[in-house]
Amino acid sequence: MEAPRTRQVLNASTLLCLAAAVGLTIYWYHLGIFHDLNSLQGYLSDAGWLGPAAFILIQVIQVVIPVIPGGISTAVGVLLFGPWAGFGYNYIGIVIGSIINFALARHYGQAFIRHIISERTYTKYMAYTKNQRRFDWFFALAIVFPVAPDDALCLIAGLTKMSWRRFLLIIFLGKPLTIAAYSWALVSGAHWLSHLF
Repeated sequence: MEAPRTRQVLNASTLLCLAAAVGLTIYWYHLGIFHDLNSLQGYLSDAGWLGPAAFILIQVIQVVIPVIPGGISTAVGVLLFGPWAGFGYNYIGIVIGSIINFALARHYGQAFIRHIISERTYTKYMAYTKNQRRFDWFFALAIVFPVAPDDALCLIAGLTKMSWRRFLLIIFLGKPLTIAAYSWALVSGAHWLSHLF
């Protein structure tokens, strides 16, 4: 995919996602489901499988096209669906998005990635790829402990000699720990605030 064409597709995709998010928010506001959390949870419950499916899709999109911070959408999943279901939906969406990022990088290469992440981020983390074993360990630790931009690292991993098997193993085993940590912190924080007020 040529660079100008890539930029146009990314810009159009970002605008479409933002427009869809704004439209959905306005629609929900007119339905009155933003009055309190119970109203929104009730609406999603009545929607059946569409509620979880829509949330998983949002998580996939936010990983591939960083419209909203991943930490925020992860927290929203726990608030809307509870700690266990929220964890599951977060996990499914984030894993699918991470796999898509790796596949895009592997297919379209360096030029594509440099239109998605900043030059500074690209240069910083590409330095780790000079030693494949070192990068593999760094990538695994970054996925388990959110100390680096996971989504950008999945793209960069796609440029390396990391095998699909190793990538999937790291994502499948590492992501649950990070998502569980987010979920636990959110539930604990909400519990603490409820006792405080």
